[in-house]
Amino acid sequence: MIAGRPLRVGIVCPYSFDVPGGVQFHVRDLAEALIARGHEVSVLAPASDDTPVPPYLVAAGRAVPVHYNGSVARMTFGPVTAGRVRRWLAAGEFDVLHLHEPVTPSLGMLALWIADGPVVATFHTSLVRSRPLQMAYPLVRQSLEKISLRIAVSEDARRTLVEHLGGDAVVIPNGVWVDTFAAAGTDPRWTGTPQAPTVAFLGRLDEPRKGLAVLLRAVPGVLDAYPGARFLVAGSGETGQEQAREVLGERASAVEFLGGVSEQDKARLLASADVYCAPQTGGESFGIVLVEAMSAGTTVVASDLGAFARVLDDGEAGVLFRTGDSADLAATLVRVLGDPALRTRVSEHASRVVRRYDWSAVTDQVLAVYEMAVDGANAPVGEDPSSLRGARLIELRRGRS
Repeated sequence: MIAGRPLRVGIVCPYSFDVPGGVQFHVRDLAEALIARGHEVSVLAPASDDTPVPPYLVAAGRAVPVHYNGSVARMTFGPVTAGRVRRWLAAGEFDVLHLHEPVTPSLGMLALWIADGPVVATFHTSLVRSRPLQMAYPLVRQSLEKISLRIAVSEDARRTLVEHLGGDAVVIPNGVWVDTFAAAGTDPRWTGTPQAPTVAFLGRLDEPRKGLAVLLRAVPGVLDAYPGARFLVAGSGETGQEQAREVLGERASAVEFLGGVSEQDKARLLASADVYCAPQTGGESFGIVLVEAMSAGTTVVASDLGAFARVLDDGEAGVLFRTGDSADLAATLVRVLGDPALRTRVSEHASRVVRRYDWSAVTDQVLAVYEMAVDGANAPVGEDPSSLRGARLIELRRGRS
């Protein structure tokens, strides 16, 4: 609340809700957390006309797939989209505009060009070297000055921002509904036994950086110690089963591919597994699924990426292995599965750590940033009169491509 009244908040998501991912879920949960506190929220995001979206989301049209940060992101850009952004801003009369990934060539970049007033930006990406960011910088250099306050979801994302774009940001982590995962309950389909433990993995199967290949190469070492072990793999993608057959041969039957799972099933899967495995090889700025697994009470085994180590309290709230080292992953899984006291100790520590990531705490921090942005502004969000130059720049660059 500002001066005793609710805020009108406009949130822009660059990535399509046709195929949701981490940023989309963050935007969705933040919007719903704000609405639950009495604020008025409208979200603008790419989405096809036939894609089911929540009532507070305004669809900005179909998106095109673009390879970005080792993944495939679906984004939309161009003068037609810019017109939709203008109309949404004019109708919203927002007190504050919250842009996610404003240097990604999608809705956030367009909104940053077009808008004027209290603007907050959240940066999610963590890259050691980023050619897309370097290419985008000339397009957004002047517009970045319009951002009132910046948020980074992790120290890794903050470092990327500082190194590539300059300036600084307050770190506010991704949020999780901790109690939802804690109360999920187990599912007998996915519950293990001491002789046949279960190891869960969630991620897009066709993205190498998610590390499925690292896990598959570790499977034989685990099966040597636990012949009945089951590896439960959830996520979209067509390559997983083929990979498993190539790597494991007859032992591929130990790996069960569940396909995409609902949010409810994801929570139950995490609560049911003996161990959640995060074998990612890079490109991670936070690790939201680690927090979800911790909230569900499951012991996490993760690669020792900097972002993961920070989320896991330097190995106190989870167990780390050498990134990309399947032999070390196998040995770590065998050790963790064979030590119930270790799993209990790690999970109890994790249950305390996750509270800092609960949406109740994260929303408080985001609202504090909104209040500072609004207090420091002379007027609510409006249209920047100079933004037509940005529209002409879009046309010019389109003509050169």
